[in-house]
Amino acid sequence: MKKTAIRLADGRELIYYDARDDAVREGIDQRPLERTRTTSEVRTDRLLGDRVVIASHRQGRTYHPPADQCPLCPSRPGEGRLTEIPAADYDVAVFENRFPSLAGDLGRCEVVCFTADHDTSFAGLSEDRAALVLDAWTDRTAELSRLPEVAQVYCFENRGAEIGVTLGHPHGQIYGYPFATPRTSAMLRSLAEHRQRTGGRNLFDDLLAEERADGRRVVLAGEHWTAFVPYAAHWPYEVHLYPHRRVADLRALGDAARAEFPGIYLELLRRFDRIFGPGQPPTPYVSGWHQAPFRHPDREGFALHLELFTIRRTSGKLKFLAGSESGMSVFINDVPPEAAAERLREVAS
Repeated sequence: MKKTAIRLADGRELIYYDARDDAVREGIDQRPLERTRTTSEVRTDRLLGDRVVIASHRQGRTYHPPADQCPLCPSRPGEGRLTEIPAADYDVAVFENRFPSLAGDLGRCEVVCFTADHDTSFAGLSEDRAALVLDAWTDRTAELSRLPEVAQVYCFENRGAEIGVTLGHPHGQIYGYPFATPRTSAMLRSLAEHRQRTGGRNLFDDLLAEERADGRRVVLAGEHWTAFVPYAAHWPYEVHLYPHRRVADLRALGDAARAEFPGIYLELLRRFDRIFGPGQPPTPYVSGWHQAPFRHPDREGFALHLELFTIRRTSGKLKFLAGSESGMSVFINDVPPEAAAERLREVAS
């Protein structure tokens, strides 16, 4: 993998990740941009203990531009197209978000472009390209871990207008939070409680072993990874993907697990697009890596894993977070996890 770092016209960092060591990424950002200004602040909900990011400057972010004005496509100066990516082509590109939720002392937000091809999706990538994206996620986790203001890194993709995506180009994001997120903190509490209750056993290890032994909710298993629908799935179709050897974050993944990941993950994404049958639009989803906070005393007990879910519950119908979910955080799932797993096995390639 070759990295090429440049600065955009407003001072933001952009990094090209190329599979070939001889790749040359030329191009200077010619846009007349002013420095990015943010108004973010983090407030704490005193009743729940949750942090809430207030980021009013994001109201003006780019919203559903036409394809010929996509800011994530390569630049074409001769055609009058100047985008966030000055090069005429690229493999994978990562840059600081122009409209970040978190910036400066409050963390960092980055955009990850998986490909220069506007009309594909992550599921349409080759295994080699998916492996390069994994390398980019890993490198960004390593780089952001060195920033004192970043406590945890979350690499994720929102796909589909139903999810709230405002740019159609295949891309994801990376958030460097200045705190351990509420969801991760809850997992760490469960981890500690399980260890105390069982005389030192690891909750993640036990959960993965139980799902593999039971088998009813296992969707896909390789030599180094297992994907399963969780026993108490929140979403209609939800899959968790775990490496068999527990590691705290992407940096610690072994070579064998890294080599097997692209094939496993691409198969999962392609199955998601087949859940609701032929002729259906692409399945909207959220997919994200759960990694241990960097400076937490129990980080080595945490298990890196990926969570993938869709808000579509059946053809033409979405799962909305209504009164119980939004008001009381009690999810009601219309699809039994065992039925979801069976369906995801049925649509195997």
